[in-house]
Amino acid sequence: MSLVIVGSIGLDSVSTPQEDVNEVLGGSAVYGAVAGSHFCPTYIVGVVGTDFPMDSLKMLQDNGVNLDGLVYKEGKTFRWIGKYNTWNRAETLRTDLNVFADFSPELPESCKCCKSLLLANIHPGLQLQVLNQISSYSHLACDTMNYWISLCPDELIQVLRRVDIVFMNEDEVRDWSGRRDIYSAARDVLALGPQWVIVKRGEYGSVAISSEYKFFAPAYPVEKVCDPTGAGDSFAGAFMAYLANFNLLKPALIKEAVRYGTILAALNVQDFSVRSISAIARAEIDLLKDNLVKWTS
Repeated sequence: MSLVIVGSIGLDSVSTPQEDVNEVLGGSAVYGAVAGSHFCPTYIVGVVGTDFPMDSLKMLQDNGVNLDGLVYKEGKTFRWIGKYNTWNRAETLRTDLNVFADFSPELPESCKCCKSLLLANIHPGLQLQVLNQISSYSHLACDTMNYWISLCPDELIQVLRRVDIVFMNEDEVRDWSGRRDIYSAARDVLALGPQWVIVKRGEYGSVAISSEYKFFAPAYPVEKVCDPTGAGDSFAGAFMAYLANFNLLKPALIKEAVRYGTILAALNVQDFSVRSISAIARAEIDLLKDNLVKWTS
């Protein structure tokens, strides 16, 4: 049982009320793969430049992330520069796509027969390109953002019709449907074919919505937030990696996946990059998850 994540791999420079960091490891595929590696073997599909740090590659390998799908291209690695004036929203100061601008995902043979596939936040056209390369996956999921919703809704519709699970935050699901109520908005997404919509609500937790069920999960209490970058990607990676161990998307399993995603997101915000989610042991993750269940039951 394994998870493949297709997405961005980059170097982030982030300014928060706590601290500033320069060119730390980031990208949706990185956060998702490191978070997911606690639950099953994870594979990362993406592109980096010749300037990508060797110590970052070693860190990914040390965490059990398979790099068969990593492409090396001449040039610079994707970079993102952002600032948090409040914890709820990042202000993008600069984005340099570099080698990511011409990224055309190709799945190696080792990635074509895994259990779960997570299409992280990339252009829907690229997500479709990946979907056209697979045939045996059991659990398919996609993430998206407001930019793609407004720029290429027709391609995004094609993706949504072919996946089982959709990750959106509150603003995104509202923008997609035009409805203010997230439950009605989620039903519009479900009408296209997915079995579940997972609405990420930041500091207020998340809601898993299907045609028959709703599951509300609060955020895990965090006393000191350091950097929210990648929290949603960590959530999705842990969620999908947990589900990779099972054949069916039963509601009880979705609940557990949400809880594990909640824990990895909470751990993620307590340090920059993937420092906190790469350093923790699975036993401690399980303990935190059990605490979450106890506090909310």
